[in-house]
Amino acid sequence: PGLIKIRLKFLNDTEEVAVARPEDTVGILKSKYFPGQESQMKLIYRGQLLQDQARTLRSLRITDNCVIHCHRSRGATAATPALPDPGPAGPTAPGLPLGGGTLMVPTVMVVLALGWYFRINYRQLFTAPATVSLIGVTVLVTFLAFGMYGQ
Repeated sequence: PGLIKIRLKFLNDTEEVAVARPEDTVGILKSKYFPGQESQMKLIYRGQLLQDQARTLRSLRITDNCVIHCHRSRGATAATPALPDPGPAGPTAPGLPLGGGTLMVPTVMVVLALGWYFRINYRQLFTAPATVSLIGVTVLVTFLAFGMYGQ
């Protein structure tokens, strides 16, 4: 009676259902579902960061079956995660929307494509060990790419 279900959605598209009362505050919700990680957790509802820990769910117009997006920021504390990790957050350069690791796989793919282009068009310059090495690197990168992105 009087309980609402809230869908907590993480950056890796996993969800958890939280059960709370409309009188509960944002701080109570964090402490109940993210014990020990309250300061690291950022909750976002309707594009608005829920910063005021004392606001009630009712005052924020959070009703039954609403979605709250959850992001765990990387903090200095080394608490064990109680929920799935929302995903890696690499360091970003100022003014750039992408991290350095984001461009690594496309860069390696372009270098491999250039290697195969030169192997096909200038085959007289490639020895048998060079061709076997190119095949091996291509297979290795393919397995790594599917291992990283095929989950």
